[in-house]
Amino acid sequence: MHCRLILALATLCVTAAAHAAPDAAPAAANPACSIDVEGRPGKQFGPDHIVVPSTCTDFTVRLIHTGKNGKEKAGHNWVLTKSEDIDAVMVDGIKAGARHEFLAPGDARILAKTPMLGGGETATVTFPVARLRAGQSYTYYCSFPAHAQHMRGTLVLQP
Repeated sequence: MHCRLILALATLCVTAAAHAAPDAAPAAANPACSIDVEGRPGKQFGPDHIVVPSTCTDFTVRLIHTGKNGKEKAGHNWVLTKSEDIDAVMVDGIKAGARHEFLAPGDARILAKTPMLGGGETATVTFPVARLRAGQSYTYYCSFPAHAQHMRGTLVLQP
């Protein structure tokens, strides 16, 4: 009897999932709620502007380091802050040093970040869109020394 009940419930769950409306898919499955960002040689991000739909619950960034050098020589990461905080975050990151990937541990001004990558590596970060506010200016950058001043992009929440 117990096995029949479990089998019946499993069948019901599978049937319900098969007939669910397309809108019932999680936001992470929505391609508009994720983006691939390339960290390129020449201290560049591609794209250099990201629009996050306000309909997303979470947003995912996959960073792809397209270069060949190791992270000790020319690492790339993706760090998101409010634009007004970027200079102070960068200064504190340099003080934190390579051991902390040039980011101050526990810095609440950092809204999302990937680990530092070497050439050919990828990493993903997913963050709640609730951290963002419409009308607020956000900047993403690479915290590797000598990259941070040039390797930047902007991010906005679509109202």
